[in-house]
Amino acid sequence: MGMADAKSLKDHDLPALAACGVRTEKREARTPEGKAVPGLANAWIWLDNPAQYNSYTTEMVKGVILALRSASAARDVNCVVFTGVGDKAFCTGGNTKEYAEYYAGHPQEYRQYMRLFNDMVSAILACDKPVICRVNGMRIGGGQEIGMACDFSVAQDLARFGQAGPKHGSAPIGGATDFLPVMVGAERAMAACVLCEPFSAHEAYQMGILTDIVPALKVDGKFIANPLVETQRMYDEFGRLAFGKPKTGEALAQGKALMKKGTVDLAQLDQAVEALCAKILLTFPDCTTKTVEELRKPKLEAWNRNKEDARAWLALNMMTEARAGFAAFNSGAKDDREVDFLLLRRKLAAGEGWAGDMHDAIQPGKKHG
Repeated sequence: MGMADAKSLKDHDLPALAACGVRTEKREARTPEGKAVPGLANAWIWLDNPAQYNSYTTEMVKGVILALRSASAARDVNCVVFTGVGDKAFCTGGNTKEYAEYYAGHPQEYRQYMRLFNDMVSAILACDKPVICRVNGMRIGGGQEIGMACDFSVAQDLARFGQAGPKHGSAPIGGATDFLPVMVGAERAMAACVLCEPFSAHEAYQMGILTDIVPALKVDGKFIANPLVETQRMYDEFGRLAFGKPKTGEALAQGKALMKKGTVDLAQLDQAVEALCAKILLTFPDCTTKTVEELRKPKLEAWNRNKEDARAWLALNMMTEARAGFAAFNSGAKDDREVDFLLLRRKLAAGEGWAGDMHDAIQPGKKHG
């Protein structure tokens, strides 16, 4: 992509919130009994890009920052609900099409974008109101990071969680490497961030990164737990707790059949989120704000310690692995969106540099001997 035409350059200033892929609304606050409370509200912020699994574009990041600032300052707001449109995804991270087609190969531009991303995470951590992540679907990559920045998370139990960095040319240093060790411990954080293996909502709840989970699959008019995972506390052959362990074999086939038979209904998710908002409503507001501020400190301290170094590294990485990884994800077939890792490692081991044809050689669909 040529960068000579000034009109094609991204504007990294914050505009007024309008038509940016982020929706906001105030919903009248309610008591635990469901009674409306005139004059008080909960602020809902929606990522509105369902066609791309609510991945955030540059304009959407700006919109989230402004929406959070507005909700934080609003005198009538009890708490903030941060969610996504639809039932497929809360957020799958940065928009890989934009990354691949605009930012890849242009670290100076991505550095400006990362200033906005950092401000979005900081806006969550600095909000004067408790922030609840309503996990309506997948929470992956950067979506997992902005979700973990929130104070509470309530998920529908079909949702999937995890990181994607090292599989797609990045490192999960937009919050995951800061928040996960605090939330789940160093060992589980290492496995989640390096291996990039997705896990279920039941596993996420067991790990301690969710406040609550509720069923979303409705079969024959009744809600049932995610049929693709074991939802009972059980121990495997090694004596390990297998709460939320994925089903296999015949049980998996039966679960998939139930999934096809059922429909997704987020009514219980909304009820659980509203119930949490109502509980917060019945607390002293300043005492709640102070409590939230204190409990954010471990995450906030790690985030502030690392975010600028992370920004610089992620920008420079757009010249090498990120450029290759995002191009592969954006252009590869649905089931082939990763580079040829073995060829890449062999070429690097042989001393080949990125300045040659490395990028093109490792893309999906190439035939290698």
